[in-house]
Amino acid sequence: MGSRRSSPHSCPGGGTWVLGVDSGGSGLRVALAAVAPGVAAEVVQSVAFGEPVRTGAGGIDAGQLLERLVPAAEGLLGRAGAGGLAAVAVGAAGMATLGDELRARLPEALRRSLGVDRLALAADAVTAYAGALGQRPGAVVAAGTGMIALGTDLSTWRRADGWGHLLGDCGGGAWIGRAGLEAAMRAYDGRRGGSAALLARVEAVFGPPATLPGLLYPRADRPAVLASFAPEVARCAADDPVSAGILARAAGHIAEAAAAVCPPGDDREVALTGGLFAMGDPLLVPLRAELAEQLPYARPVSAAGDPLSGAVAVAAALATDTLRLPRQPGMLDTTPL
Repeated sequence: MGSRRSSPHSCPGGGTWVLGVDSGGSGLRVALAAVAPGVAAEVVQSVAFGEPVRTGAGGIDAGQLLERLVPAAEGLLGRAGAGGLAAVAVGAAGMATLGDELRARLPEALRRSLGVDRLALAADAVTAYAGALGQRPGAVVAAGTGMIALGTDLSTWRRADGWGHLLGDCGGGAWIGRAGLEAAMRAYDGRRGGSAALLARVEAVFGPPATLPGLLYPRADRPAVLASFAPEVARCAADDPVSAGILARAAGHIAEAAAAVCPPGDDREVALTGGLFAMGDPLLVPLRAELAEQLPYARPVSAAGDPLSGAVAVAAALATDTLRLPRQPGMLDTTPL
């Protein structure tokens, strides 16, 4: 790694440069942003890697992340004519349980290679929260293949679910897809609770139903394959009571997770973020009803931004000494402490 220790880290308009990083299951994204006094951070350039950072027995592979991040950051800085960085924020899937190597290696490695002294290492749910609600108290539900809810009163974080497709992620894409496939197989067997409509979609998407176990069980990406069937459940919901019931149960699970983490108080917001909500009304209509019943004091809102914009926002707050989100081991760690 080369050495870059530049100071001051100023950019045009009297502000500073910060870097936001989003490392998740779909790949690695890096954004360079300018932070001017009294103005929200503005992303000026970004780069994306389609392959996710490896996770092994030792957790998230810090070496591979650095091999991609440092050259990408140097390239962004060079193209922007930036002298250096005031802060970096990295949001990574699995940070809470698999991030020990990142926490051990990244601070010194980024200080040596990029000359940055202020670093935030966050769970991807935290950067999703920051992107969705900023630094206000409330709750965020992030739902795609999986599902996790995160809330804060700005003194501590509260988490619900996000335990993976075998132990939880209730209401997420893999959960919905698995429930839809089960209903199809019930119809195939002639058992109660089956759905002929979903059975027809299984035959169209996967082929003969009896071959489905062989297609699913050996797959390392089984959660993603299960989740790929969730849109079929949504498409059938208007005319199929079984499909509609699956989405109603999913809505109940999602609302339960949001209620478990949302702090009490007036005018709280619950932001919904993630690809699952692109299903639209088949899921959102029952979800709004469940949220109104389980969280009557909170208002559902669309997420203002995504996890990458959340990482940029955390970096900007760290650079300007305005970070209000709670520092909590495994959720949001900062250096210097």
